[in-house]
Amino acid sequence: MFWGSRLSSAALSTDYYSMVCPFAEMMVKNTVYRALQKDPTLSAPILRMHFHDCFVQGCDGSVLIDSTKGNTAEKDSPANVILRGYEIIDQAKQAIENQCPGVVSCADIIAMAARDAVHWAGGVFYEVPKGRKDGRRSKIEDTINLPPATLNSSALISLFGRRGFSVQQMVALSGGHTLGVARCSTFKNRLSKFDSKNAVDPALDPTYAKSLQQTCSAGDDTQAPFDWTSTSFDNQYFKAVQSNAGLLTSDQTLFGNPTTRAIVNYYAMNQAGFFYDFSQAMVKMGQLDVKEGDQGEVRLDCRKIN
Repeated sequence: MFWGSRLSSAALSTDYYSMVCPFAEMMVKNTVYRALQKDPTLSAPILRMHFHDCFVQGCDGSVLIDSTKGNTAEKDSPANVILRGYEIIDQAKQAIENQCPGVVSCADIIAMAARDAVHWAGGVFYEVPKGRKDGRRSKIEDTINLPPATLNSSALISLFGRRGFSVQQMVALSGGHTLGVARCSTFKNRLSKFDSKNAVDPALDPTYAKSLQQTCSAGDDTQAPFDWTSTSFDNQYFKAVQSNAGLLTSDQTLFGNPTTRAIVNYYAMNQAGFFYDFSQAMVKMGQLDVKEGDQGEVRLDCRKIN
């Protein structure tokens, strides 16, 4: 499935590299597809990488920078421990540098790789506007801007609203959780000593809760899938939320609010509608705080500032 998108930012263009590096998109796609054929579970962390990049200092590749002796970078934040696939970005960057040195930014490569990971997993293909510059800052303390797993629907609406997203766009982006897994440490608060009246979060289906308790008895780093098709991009996430099987508080809360519940029900019934809205929201997210001109650079090595 394919949808294009109109641009809301004059800084970015879908044909930005058409003259200077016309095969950039193909090189990213080939690199991502090869990696996912070997390990389909990488589709989720590649998608998350783009989100975690854009919500911290804008879409500027800052999540890729390695920590140094004098600076702990974003990627070493507890919020980013679930991210994997940095080597895929490195491989795509190297392939592009061999053909078009110093032209294609790491931030653009993340945006393209996220789209390609979604498409490989069965999701929508959408045009990625390009022309982002790479940032020169990556600090662990900036990751406080990432939404924690414990947020309720009101807090999510407020947080995304401050970044210019509608309620519908927030729910569509939440649907990215149709790919991947979460560590028990992010949802174990729902499984015991939940509050003064309930041992287990009453919003959790009891059978599902018992299954999660058994899974998490192996420890905080044990992982559970967001839905039962965790390597396929589809609308099963919304069906899980409908069934009180949303894994995180921030997932299940979407069914507790009448406004977001209506959107969950719509996406659970209409996968094409979800795909379309998700593609539009991803393009919009990819334009958060884009750096232009001398605000950034084209990094030669995605792991370090030039």
